[in-house]
Amino acid sequence: MAEENNVAEVAAGNFIEDFINEDIAEGGMYEGKTVHTRFPPEPNGYLHIGHAKAICIDFGMAEKFGGKCNLRMDDTNPTKEDVEYIDAIEEDIKWLGFDWEDRFYFASEYFEQMYEYAVELIKKGLAYVCELTPEQVRENRGDLTTPAKSPYRDRPIEESLDLFERMKNGEFEEGRMTLRAKIDLASGNFNMRDPVIYRINRIPHHRTGNTWCIYPMYDFAHPIEDAIEGITHSLCTLEFEAHRPLYDWVIDNITSPCKPRQIEFSRLGINNTVMSKRKLRQLVEDGYVNGWDDPRMPTLCGLRRRGYTPASIRNFCERIGVSKTNSTVEYSFLEHCLREDLNENAKRVMCVLNPIKLIITNYPEDKTETFDVENNPQKAEDGMRTITFSRECYIEAEDFIEEKVKGYNRFYPGNEVRLKSAYIVKCTGCKKDENGKVVEVYAEYDPETRGGDTPDGRKVRGTVHWVDAKNYIDAEVRLYENLFTDPEPDVGDKNFLDYINPTSLTILENCKIEKSVEGAEYPTFYQFMRMGYFCIDKDSTTDKLIFNRSVSLKDGYKKK
Repeated sequence: MAEENNVAEVAAGNFIEDFINEDIAEGGMYEGKTVHTRFPPEPNGYLHIGHAKAICIDFGMAEKFGGKCNLRMDDTNPTKEDVEYIDAIEEDIKWLGFDWEDRFYFASEYFEQMYEYAVELIKKGLAYVCELTPEQVRENRGDLTTPAKSPYRDRPIEESLDLFERMKNGEFEEGRMTLRAKIDLASGNFNMRDPVIYRINRIPHHRTGNTWCIYPMYDFAHPIEDAIEGITHSLCTLEFEAHRPLYDWVIDNITSPCKPRQIEFSRLGINNTVMSKRKLRQLVEDGYVNGWDDPRMPTLCGLRRRGYTPASIRNFCERIGVSKTNSTVEYSFLEHCLREDLNENAKRVMCVLNPIKLIITNYPEDKTETFDVENNPQKAEDGMRTITFSRECYIEAEDFIEEKVKGYNRFYPGNEVRLKSAYIVKCTGCKKDENGKVVEVYAEYDPETRGGDTPDGRKVRGTVHWVDAKNYIDAEVRLYENLFTDPEPDVGDKNFLDYINPTSLTILENCKIEKSVEGAEYPTFYQFMRMGYFCIDKDSTTDKLIFNRSVSLKDGYKKK
């Protein structure tokens, strides 16, 4: 039950906060009570970025008002529920930085009470056992001018009580009978046209086993769960707005321990992805991606593996705001939030993704020198690291062309280029293999430009990253793009599978990276200079480093 609380009013920031302030104010329905919310996922899949918005709202509202938030597994449908999903949900919420303390519940804990409440409705003449099949229910649903019909609506109370108990005892096969609420067959809200509140299901439950063969429907179970737990504000997405009259009807017609208030907000939509659990499961089960935590997936575990941080996701959810209007947010804005966080916090290293050998012909063959470079120009406290430099280095193959092109300021014969933090070198030519492919680039260094300075003030426009060929680690780098080529792959009659991006994953082998990353573990974040932000992958080992590109350096988000 809700407890007394003397929390001061929170300054209004959105309509949900307005409602809560109204409710806890003097004369409000929860005056003097603790704000109590809940996050109630169904454990039938992994959480995705859309759930992150709900998590931030549910837990965030409790935090803002000095209240509580429960974590509740809404496990009323054993068909696709699994302990694997429960463990993953807990991990994801904790990763985001929220905690439910000892308030972790399962809807299945309340099955007996739900059954008793159903019996109470039958005894009040507000529920009856119906023998229409699902197909017959649909056929008799009516339309806006025609009421629904059920020949069992006036079934005697004692008969319904007997049949309902026999349903519980397993005397009838699946689909043979349901329990329906007796509300209004002519209601303009079809959710109120005597909705089914119990059905027979003989699939064993992950917690209760074969104890039950009847299970409550979500619209009946959810308000009861909220009431039992003393929830004050049941925050949910906008598709439940039309279900709110049924939510209130259930609470009003049972001996409810409290009366929660349901408030709806818009769902999160992001372009170039899908959010349906069914469709995400299909991507996994049909092998379009490599599991629920594939870095191309919008699941929280997939985003975490790709290199997204809790701070970036919470910042994203806060900045998109809370509204009553469904809209689609650009994926580039999610990337923008990550880029902001990693720009501040990721250490810098040099990694050559498509290596080609650079030979500095006038540098002594037996010489190696060191340079101290900053780990993060945004955070002096991250200190310095030491890198080595010798006669041979690796540079990006794209950083050399044989003939000058307007606007190109990197390696071409006769051009001077700054090797980041080392020396200025002048390109003198290249070597090709028998197929005409450039395999080596040649240059001469200016020993007076150590650290990349130009004492004589001459202008050098191009700066490139490099890795010492005597002191590097080979790594695998995975480059990720959007999983779908269409911004709205599942809108209308589209088959989302037709828009799978064939280049959503590119794997680069034998990339050359500074040896300073040796020993790094998942999930260490880096900025690969000039190349983007990267994260150690969970499959990385001491023998084989694997990096995932989290986001490019270039910000594709344009402020409106």
